[in-house]
Amino acid sequence: MEHPAEFQVENTAEGRIARLTGDWTADSLGGAPGDLAAQLDGAPATVIDLTDVRRLDTAGAYALVRATGGEFDAAEVRSRPETRRLLDLVVRAAKIKRPPPRPRQGIEDLLIRIGQGVVNLGHDAFGTLVFGGHLLVVTMRNLINPTRIRWAACFSLAERAGLDAIPIVATTAFFIGAVVGLLGANMLRQFGAQVFAVELIGIAVLREFNIIITAVLLAGRSASSFAAELGSMKMTQEIDAMRILGVDPFEALVFPRFLALLVTIPLLTFVATLAGLFGGLLVTWTVLDLGPTFFLQRIVDNVGATHFWIGLSKAPVMAMAIAGIGCRQGMEVGGDIESLGRRVTAAVVHAIFAIIAIDAVFALIYMELDL
Repeated sequence: MEHPAEFQVENTAEGRIARLTGDWTADSLGGAPGDLAAQLDGAPATVIDLTDVRRLDTAGAYALVRATGGEFDAAEVRSRPETRRLLDLVVRAAKIKRPPPRPRQGIEDLLIRIGQGVVNLGHDAFGTLVFGGHLLVVTMRNLINPTRIRWAACFSLAERAGLDAIPIVATTAFFIGAVVGLLGANMLRQFGAQVFAVELIGIAVLREFNIIITAVLLAGRSASSFAAELGSMKMTQEIDAMRILGVDPFEALVFPRFLALLVTIPLLTFVATLAGLFGGLLVTWTVLDLGPTFFLQRIVDNVGATHFWIGLSKAPVMAMAIAGIGCRQGMEVGGDIESLGRRVTAAVVHAIFAIIAIDAVFALIYMELDL
């Protein structure tokens, strides 16, 4: 049973005595500290009697210090030894003042931020290597023993990342193909070479735009989803619970997402290719009056399947980058919502940056191979 904090101030021959009773704890303080401070204002107590205080915590001790103006050095304190130790501890802590922040120059702040950025980059690089190594071990373990693969989770994630993404991927690729066709038709018409708009559409869609559009859309759609899902599980300590139960989170959560994207991105790239070519076909048909048969025949004769396979060869690498970045950012989420938001944003930004960088590397490789 809680007893509210109470006090009495008496004027005696030995001086002014403040007698405290009840529970001076955070839940029982009420308005007692304020009333005590008002009664002692201008006439501090010479004796502070705490012998009848039942319970005292740091909140009550700090309220008492503030109410009495911190006059424990001048006043006589009557209390149990443990109460006195707590009061002395609170008094010492209350007297500590933080030193004022030292003003820093602009160049110093710049150097500090650069140094912190370099250190954080090193930590991220090390964390990426650890994540990649763990994922590689789990992948090899599942390849050696396929019965360990959680096929139900893989198919479910493949449906969410693949089938559900077909409308947005096809629509975006269709308009990209149409835009390329319009630009090519308008530019090449000035030279009387508008017929070559078919080759422009074919090479652009088959080689670059099909995989780029698919990867960027999945970076915003799947990488953020993976980071949010794993981050929420990390915040609610579900991943820690899995480790306690002997379940490897990489095998149960990361690898199915990795495998799902690895399978679905090539299929979505094929869908994006068909949609992009169809958008270009409609433009050349309506603007240049080049029929579908003529369009398809020039694609087969002058573009060929080589550009399609070049574009498709980037798909597995893009899938590994998107799934790896999304899952790693999700596994790095802390215990607050702010951390979750930062990691989801970082997953999308890093994934898109990785897509552009990977495409540039492939472009250099194929340029050296003269493909």
